[in-house]
Amino acid sequence: MTFTKTSEDSARADSKITRRSWKMPIAFALVSLISGVLFIGFAEDAPTGFDLSTSTDLFRLPVIQLPALATGVVVTILMALIAVGSAFMISQDRKVPIWIPILGAVFALTGFLTWAAADATLRVPELFAGALVLAVPLVFGALGGVISERVGVVNIAIEAQLLAGAFVSAVVGTITASPFAGLAAAALAGMLVSFLLSVFSIKYLVNQIIVGVVINVLVSGLTGFLYSQWLAESPDQLNNPAGFSELPIPILSSIPLIGPVLFKQTLIVYLLYVIVAVVAFAMYRTRWGLRLRAVGEHPKAADTVGINVTRTRFWNVALAGAIAGLGGAFITLSQTGQFGKDVTAGAGFIALAAVIFGRWDPIKATLAALLFGFASNLQNALSVVGSPVPSEFMLMLPYVVTIIAVAGLVGKSRPPAASGTPYIKG
Repeated sequence: MTFTKTSEDSARADSKITRRSWKMPIAFALVSLISGVLFIGFAEDAPTGFDLSTSTDLFRLPVIQLPALATGVVVTILMALIAVGSAFMISQDRKVPIWIPILGAVFALTGFLTWAAADATLRVPELFAGALVLAVPLVFGALGGVISERVGVVNIAIEAQLLAGAFVSAVVGTITASPFAGLAAAALAGMLVSFLLSVFSIKYLVNQIIVGVVINVLVSGLTGFLYSQWLAESPDQLNNPAGFSELPIPILSSIPLIGPVLFKQTLIVYLLYVIVAVVAFAMYRTRWGLRLRAVGEHPKAADTVGINVTRTRFWNVALAGAIAGLGGAFITLSQTGQFGKDVTAGAGFIALAAVIFGRWDPIKATLAALLFGFASNLQNALSVVGSPVPSEFMLMLPYVVTIIAVAGLVGKSRPPAASGTPYIKG
């Protein structure tokens, strides 16, 4: 009896040990080492300004001045303390609070910006506003990915849905001279692409990942061909869509820092706010969300209680495609002003990474997409102030962040149990 109990205790202890993840302390130790080399060894002894206001704000906030070298020293010490503290908590089988890595990320970002923009002034509202613009297609795509995978279908075809939405919105928006018609057509185009995914993966039980990859190649080739044959030959007739202009919200758009970022945007961005809130609420608070999650977690049990698994998956994948299509419309109707070959530039794959990084949750996936958008916009902001950071490094930064996220550095992510598994009734 004693031997059995001892064996059970030992097994439990071994299980605890195997569950420990040292990714966080290792990551912050590496960040501390890198910040020590860059922020201290290669820092200029000059201040960096952070301008928090614009000329249209209700009142101006003071420009914050941070000495580059001193900030680098402080950030390096803080990173080392976080690494040691998180390692101690993990060694004691204690969970590291989520605010610790978030705070560490804020410190690291502050140190990087202070070092990269030394002897210059960064306009913070413009930095965040640009990040939001670049993140909007990612958020639309990530929401589509969350809905699709929550219902049990792996949506590798987000890139195709964005690209189809961008192409169709450009053509329809040009022919009708109405951005609203282009927006509606983009949602329909994304839905039609999702129908392909649904038919092959749900009805014919083809491997969902293979189908998604094939659809991406198909839509990329088709839109590229039509662009070179039609749009490039007649840009004024087919590729000059009426776009959405900025609609500043009175008073709110004049709030310092957050006003120009959140409330001086186009109609599509305001629509995105609504869609994020509705999806986040409906997924956990409505009958639709309960059925969606039930089908994605345990389709057999859902079928037992009377839920039509095939129909639920089919129509929710269609909804996911429509939302992703709106992200493509934003690219042509608000961002670039026209369609270009492969204009999405891999945004669908970054959106898919945001789904994983956000652990298949609408709000977390949105925040992850905003992070990737911010990483993409750093190049633009730092090039304006003449940063010594090589442009090649800044171009690869969003993809480096994506790889780190997918690698699970922020913790283990578990997808819905039935995601990617076809359901056969009976």
